[in-house]
Amino acid sequence: MTDLSMPAPTRGTLPTRTLIAAGIIRRTPGRTLTVRVTQAGVTGSIRKAGAR
Repeated sequence: MTDLSMPAPTRGTLPTRTLIAAGIIRRTPGRTLTVRVTQAGVTGSIRKAGAR
């Protein structure tokens, strides 16, 4: 069986974490909302939903 436990803590400082990207897509009847967040900024769009 694979060991999925967390590694033991080490002394010293933890590495700095950096946001790469985050986003959301929300679909409602007739519309699709898309929002993306990156280090460069926030972009978004609202589009009429196409046929699926």
